[in-house]
Amino acid sequence: MTDSTLGQGSRAGADPEQACPIAPVVDIVFSRWTTPILWALHEYGRQRFVELERRLVTITPKVLTQRLRQLERDGLVVRTYYAEVPPRVEYEISELGGSLAPLFATLATWAAEHLSTVEEARADYDARKETDGRRRN
Repeated sequence: MTDSTLGQGSRAGADPEQACPIAPVVDIVFSRWTTPILWALHEYGRQRFVELERRLVTITPKVLTQRLRQLERDGLVVRTYYAEVPPRVEYEISELGGSLAPLFATLATWAAEHLSTVEEARADYDARKETDGRRRN
């Protein structure tokens, strides 16, 4: 990235959010479970809590509740309560949340093109570290 991409806040000692203008977005969108929740709502549309829970099999109900509340607070998810018997609640991605679709599409493309290279780099690094460790002993 160039200075024009990152802005002028890359000076030493600067506030990290000013030094990297995308940091607040990364904190919002890429905190644990946020991306899978948004992805599921984008891909499958409006869903009830139980449906989301089934799609995200390793998330706990407590964490799903916390993340959905935060996403609703951030304006990325809309929660609709239906006063029925029994009550029904549905979640859907908001227009703001949906505006992240191009970002997710770009990341999916990057992943398809580069994750194997990342895995190779990790394996090479781990092998070098293992070899270095044996040499010191």
